[in-house]
Amino acid sequence: MYNFNRVSPLYTDLYQLTMGQAYFHNRIHTREASFDYFFRKIPFRGGYVVFAGLHELLELIHELRFSDRDLDYLAENGFSEEFLEYLKDFSFRGSIHSVREGDIVFPFEPVVRVEGELLETQLIETLLLNVLNFQSLVATKASRIRYAAGKRALSDFGLRRAQSFGAMQASRAAVIGGFNSTSNVLAAQKYQIPHAGTMAHSFIESFGDEVAAFRAYADAFPDNSVFLVDTYNTLFSGIPNAIIVAKEMKEKGHQLKGIRLDSGDLAYLSRKAREMLDYEGMEDVKIIVSNQLDEYVVKSLIEQKAPIDIFGVGTSLVTGQPDAALDGVYKLATVDNEPVLKISDNLQKTTLPGKKRVLRYFDREGFFYADAVVLTDEHDITQMVNPFEKHKSLNLEGFRYEEIFHTVMEQGKITISPENPIQIHERLKTRLNLLPAEHQRFDYPHIYKIGISEKVLKVRDNLLLKHQRRAF
Repeated sequence: MYNFNRVSPLYTDLYQLTMGQAYFHNRIHTREASFDYFFRKIPFRGGYVVFAGLHELLELIHELRFSDRDLDYLAENGFSEEFLEYLKDFSFRGSIHSVREGDIVFPFEPVVRVEGELLETQLIETLLLNVLNFQSLVATKASRIRYAAGKRALSDFGLRRAQSFGAMQASRAAVIGGFNSTSNVLAAQKYQIPHAGTMAHSFIESFGDEVAAFRAYADAFPDNSVFLVDTYNTLFSGIPNAIIVAKEMKEKGHQLKGIRLDSGDLAYLSRKAREMLDYEGMEDVKIIVSNQLDEYVVKSLIEQKAPIDIFGVGTSLVTGQPDAALDGVYKLATVDNEPVLKISDNLQKTTLPGKKRVLRYFDREGFFYADAVVLTDEHDITQMVNPFEKHKSLNLEGFRYEEIFHTVMEQGKITISPENPIQIHERLKTRLNLLPAEHQRFDYPHIYKIGISEKVLKVRDNLLLKHQRRAF
């Protein structure tokens, strides 16, 4: 069974290891370096991203060690004996500064800053991107579905459609984003998430008729039964048979919890189901729906006033449809405390040099107003500049701000307490309540203001000029 608490350092791109050996043999592997993690595009045409995956990443980094088997494999594939001897005692001893998990973040601003020796900070790149990009993508998708669902319950049904064991992280991220439960039993156990599930069509088919199947399930779970009612004919078979067995359960002192619809016109069928159940005095029986749901389908069903209590969402949630990936990147920002940058013909792909953090400013009404990327030795600025259009600036004088970066790992040791996904979601709710509604809407959300300090701008422009001179 895969160990979800540890991972081999070989869980990386090959070039991390080949660069590591080159650093080592050139004796620059211990130079001090810092890297930034950030992304350039918000998925789903949305207005924000939910940051997720941090604590799992920290735990994996803390436990990162090369086993004898790992080193033997590298030796067989041409890595030097001297380098492998160095890796025997490898552990990450650097520091990580980050936005808190469950906070909302925006493009082009640093979300995580990693500091340490060049080799160790380089070596964790792929793992960091793998964990943070995926969980932040799913948490963002889940947050959008939660926005559409309002206060109605949401359950993660995505295990069977997820990318293999990525389903574990997807279930965690789904709850961070706002889901109430998961069908993934292992994730429920590991992350302290409520589990939820009903039955498959095969269960009903195996009994030959619905009443027998419903009775068998009710006998097995008299206080926790939900019947799947669309195996044969939802209105003329499934729901009437569910009502028959529900009445039998009531005579024995038990209550049917709900019925599930997994096909057909969910708005129409849920209305008819509600009428039939209420006619029999079963107002407390919940209606659960599934079948290729996403935020737009959920929104449509609610706009149609479908009397649905619980939405089970699978494929679109755990695969992040339609975008499938967050484009987070990990870029070198300093070497030996000197700023460095990667240049591109496209200014949006030219990195921001230097050690940086983010200040979040509030408007006069107490809502999020703008984020300013500043150098770590800056503590208050009066103006920020658009990083790509220098003629555009924003006056920040007199506006209240907060630090959104926190030290989460120091000298290789985790410095924050673990939180379960439900606790992290509570933080997200608080943060979203501070984000103006125009940034949360589905259609053409307002673009959140992101800028850089004049000091960051000056460092970048000086480095650009320096490298341009070298090119001629």
